[in-house]
Amino acid sequence: MTGGRTTSRQADLEIIALVVALGPVTRVQATSLDDELIQILRLVQKPASVAEISAGLRLPLSVTKILLGDLIDKQLVAFRSAVTPDIRVLQAVINGIRQL
Repeated sequence: MTGGRTTSRQADLEIIALVVALGPVTRVQATSLDDELIQILRLVQKPASVAEISAGLRLPLSVTKILLGDLIDKQLVAFRSAVTPDIRVLQAVINGIRQL
């Protein structure tokens, strides 16, 4: 499944990153890719987080990240890392809510 690899080349692939397929699963892909990769492609026809994909596959997060890295390298999926909100913005929102 992972070929003995224990880490993914996609260091910025976080648990909350959203992943989406760049197209439907083709016949060529269905016959040339491992079953787990096909499962992932089917799961991410609509955006899903790395955590959701891992749960859907019933695989450890580390294995899921490696498999996602393979699909990213093959340019079959794209991902977007979650933006960490600025603490000052969050504090301003909290302060605004308190004033209501």
